[in-house]
Amino acid sequence: MRSSTIFRRTTRHPVQPHVSRQLTKPVRESCVPPINSIVEFGAYIKGKKVDAAGIEESLDLVREHNSQSDGAKAFVWVGLHEPDAPEVEWLAGVFGLHPLSVEDAVKAHQRPKVERYGDSLFMVLKSIAYLDHDELTATSEIIATGEIMVFLGVDFVVTVRHGRHCPLTEVRERLEDKPKLMDRGPAGVLHAIADHVVDRYLQVADLMQLELEEVEATVFADVSSRDINRIYQLKREMLELKRAVTPLQAPLAALPQRRVIPSEMREYFRDVGDHLSRVCEQVESSNELCSSILQAALARSNALANEDMRKISSWVAIMAVPTMIAGIYGMNFDFMPETNQVWGYPAVLAVMITACVLLHRGFRRNGWL
Repeated sequence: MRSSTIFRRTTRHPVQPHVSRQLTKPVRESCVPPINSIVEFGAYIKGKKVDAAGIEESLDLVREHNSQSDGAKAFVWVGLHEPDAPEVEWLAGVFGLHPLSVEDAVKAHQRPKVERYGDSLFMVLKSIAYLDHDELTATSEIIATGEIMVFLGVDFVVTVRHGRHCPLTEVRERLEDKPKLMDRGPAGVLHAIADHVVDRYLQVADLMQLELEEVEATVFADVSSRDINRIYQLKREMLELKRAVTPLQAPLAALPQRRVIPSEMREYFRDVGDHLSRVCEQVESSNELCSSILQAALARSNALANEDMRKISSWVAIMAVPTMIAGIYGMNFDFMPETNQVWGYPAVLAVMITACVLLHRGFRRNGWL
């Protein structure tokens, strides 16, 4: 829903008097409703979505319902994709978001974390996606990363997504199909998002494991510099995956201890934490395996290079014998042994051939040839 008609209560600015162009000063861009970046929004009462004209109207409807009923979990869920700063600032005014969290949501490129601001939480999750490719090359991009920021309050959830991967439409549709899950409130939405992101981690980790197994099978074949470049690229992608997954452990482990999270939801977050621990262990083991594969490939490449050098050195030593003898007898001195004998030339050839054969047998016996 990107229509501007959903925002009815936006402030109308007074008409400015005519000012000379030379005297006009730059004016800071004012807050505007998220018309271009909004993906979807909705008010949810008793787990079901209700119609509302705009975001402010949805929030008024939810708060009116919560004020008239005890223990209700009505809330508003707003989803944005790569919004501009004025759009997030407009939402900050509507929902009372902290300026520091708003700044983080706009700039992106944040480390996974959980921050508490009064009665609300701000959580940053790294999203990852596995990019399909026909063949792993030295320049292949396997892992794509993005970010999901979640503003969590008593009666609202605002999600800000950066990157085109890991959309939350599937999560919203699944919760809307099961009102009991949606009736868990904002904490239930946060759990569903975290669980969805961690499940993606597990899928990508499994696919990367398959990549490693394929590369490992070819390590002890003919290893070239191109193969090592591919393995090194895979190692870099594994580090990118590790940087996205591992830092989330501590924030997610501390999340059930936050007062904003209801006691009945803490077991669900601990379950997500267990899944994340499994993913981190798998990523760590895969990263170590990738390091071992890279070291084995380098060792194998050096061994092949040494084997080639041994072969070259062996043939150089074999050819050095006839070269030396021919060089000595080619110096054209008047007094050379056996130069006036009829059998001198065949004898020299026989010595050359015998020496070359003996050297060849010796090098083969030692594994140099």
